[in-house]
Amino acid sequence: MPLQKLTDFLDENEVHYAVIKHSRAYTAQTVAYSAHIRARDLAKVVIIYLDDKIAMAVLPASDSVDLDLLKESTGSQSVRLAKELEFRNQFPDCEPGAMPPFGNLYDMGVFVSSHLAEDELIAFNAGTHTELIQLSYSDFAELVSPVVIRLSERDR
Repeated sequence: MPLQKLTDFLDENEVHYAVIKHSRAYTAQTVAYSAHIRARDLAKVVIIYLDDKIAMAVLPASDSVDLDLLKESTGSQSVRLAKELEFRNQFPDCEPGAMPPFGNLYDMGVFVSSHLAEDELIAFNAGTHTELIQLSYSDFAELVSPVVIRLSERDR
């Protein structure tokens, strides 16, 4: 159960959070609509490769990853989006495309949009296409230690 692994981790770390159930949705924009959350307040995970090392880019659902900006912000020589076939085995407890932004639980780095870092609360997929977790950004940052960078056109 993907949600159980995440909530156990949050409970062990004494983090306050809310579970938001919504109708089945697959795109970040549709998830936001189904959960009655503004797209800019929903964090989506995009799996990327930075110089052949897999990582997570986490940004508002309303934004798109700017690969050139990501390359510049990380100082990487090459940056590309990962294909689902390349990473689906990395998240055996999650439905495809519903990974939570906790790279530390999956042995990968996490890069977060500077816009999300400004939010008091963030919500994100909890490993399924029907559940979100909402918690304070400060708790997320303390647990994950993401690198805050410019990821999208809006971050320029």
